[in-house]
Order: sequence, then C-alpha cells, then structure tokens
Amino acid sequence: MTRYIIRRLLQSIPTLLGITLISFLLISAVPGGAASALVGNNPRLSPAQKQAEIHRMGLDQNVFVQYANWLTHFVVGDFGKSFTGGRPVIAELKERVGATLELGGISLVLGLLLGVPLGIWAAVKQGGLFDNVTRVFAVIINAIPRFWLGLMVILIFGAVLHLLPMGSRTSDLLVPLTGWPDFVDRARHLILPVTILALGDVAAYSRYLRASTLEVSRQDYIRMAQAKGLRSRSVWFTHAARNALIPLATFLGPSITGLLGGAIITETIFSWPGIGQWSFEAVQNYNIPIVMLTVVLGGIATVLGFLLSDVLYVLVDPRIRYS
Repeated sequence: MTRYIIRRLLQSIPTLLGITLISFLLISAVPGGAASALVGNNPRLSPAQKQAEIHRMGLDQNVFVQYANWLTHFVVGDFGKSFTGGRPVIAELKERVGATLELGGISLVLGLLLGVPLGIWAAVKQGGLFDNVTRVFAVIINAIPRFWLGLMVILIFGAVLHLLPMGSRTSDLLVPLTGWPDFVDRARHLILPVTILALGDVAAYSRYLRASTLEVSRQDYIRMAQAKGLRSRSVWFTHAARNALIPLATFLGPSITGLLGGAIITETIFSWPGIGQWSFEAVQNYNIPIVMLTVVLGGIATVLGFLLSDVLYVLVDPRIRYS
C-alpha cells in the first residue's frame, strides 16, 4: 500500500504542473492582458507610473517567462504577494483557511449523518411514500442552482422574517440586548450557508446509498439472513447497510474535494470570509498570485481526495489489494 501511495503521488506531479500552466495561460489571456486589467484604467496613475507598476509585478515579460518565474518561487515556498493589497499571499490564506474548513467540515458531517440513513431507509421502504418523497426531494435539490437557493433563504429567513443573519461569519457588534454569547452568534451565522452546502450532500448520499442498498439486498447472503428468521432491522442495518457503505468510499474522497468548489458559490453569496470568496475576488481582480495558489490547492485536494478514496476502499473491502 505504501508503494502504491508513493507511486500515485509521483504520478500526480505532471498533472499538477499541467493544471497550473493551463490556469496561468488562461488568466494571462484576458483582453489586453492582466496588466491592462489591473492598472490600465486607473486614472490616478500617469503612464510612467503605470509602466513602473506593471514592471514591479513582472507583467511586462513573456507569459512563459512569467510562469517559469512563478513556478521557481512557488517550489521554494515563496507564494508571492497580492497584487491588490501587497500582503504575502500565504498570510491571507492562513486568515481564511479556518473559515472554509469550519463551513465545509460541518456541511460534510451533516450531509453524511442525514444522507446515509435516509438512503438506507428509502431502500427499506422501496416503493412506499417515504421512498418516493426522498427521491423527489433529491431530484429537486440537485436541479435547483445553489446560488438561487442561497439567495432565496437569505431573502426569506434574513430580509423578510429576520430570523437569521444574512451573511458574514460573525456579527460586527453583538447587540447587548440579545445577550447572544459568541458561540451562539457563530452558530446562527453558520445555519444558512451550512444548510445550502449540506443539502447537496444529503441529496447525493441518499440517492447513492439507496441504489447501493437495493443492489446489496439482492445478494444471496441477505436472502439467507432473511430465511434464518433474523429481524428486518438486523438484516438491513447490520448486514445490508455495512456492505452498502463500501462503494461510498469511492464517492467520499471526491465529495470532500467538491466542497471547495461548492464553497466558492456559497461563501460569495453569504459573504463568508473563506478561501472560496477569496479566490472569487482574486479572479475578478486578476490577482494572479492568489488565483494560482488556490488552483494549486484545488489540484492537490483533488489528487488527495481520489487517493483517499482508493485507501478507504482497501480498508473497508478486504477483497481489494493494491500492489
């Protein structure tokens, strides 16, 4: 297993290099170039000042030279400075990574805790009211765009009913009359964005577990357990569910990576100060150092996510072995 993991990690290096090169070329291909987008329309700068600023950011060089310079600095741990704020990119990342991990981690756990039992119980009640309602719910949630659903819950629960905060991670000033402790205030800000992120996981896991459980239920050992007179709960939740969860290992790794992509929309809508909102603003501002760092993080997360799926599959299914 150790040799397999090392081999997979080494094989991922060319993939990551390809991702960074393509991303760098795309962001450099904006009309007029990134330099023009950053300083070209600033009326406060004279032509000489604009040229000096472009030279300072290294945007007056050939795009492949720019990429080579970025890659050389990146591999030695120099991630550059933000074009807009001038701060080290790694410092801004440290300020935002906690918010993304908090939002994504809670959403993932909630999605698993709700989606897995819903899918198994829907399989148990196949063709019944609960099964039909669950499937319709999953289809609707998958069909509704996340940004629209996020805006609707902000409108209903924030602007109209005034029950929950409409955005941000905490209140700027806790109102003394409410007496909300800090952790309660944080929890109230989490409810809407976590709900939007977790709903997609609940819908996906419930459909996946329903199909997997129904497939397992047709196996001979399940029929044998039923023929022995075991209770229905024991058959479904001890024998069937345990084996139905095995294919979930292949689905779990990429879903963890998918939280980062989903967080870009959710964090932007709810003004959540995480990596998703940070990267979205960087793309808008043609902030190449931040964009490239988030691209690398996304690529690494994808590679590790699929590798995690492979490792989990071996751990939960003793029939699988990697040489």
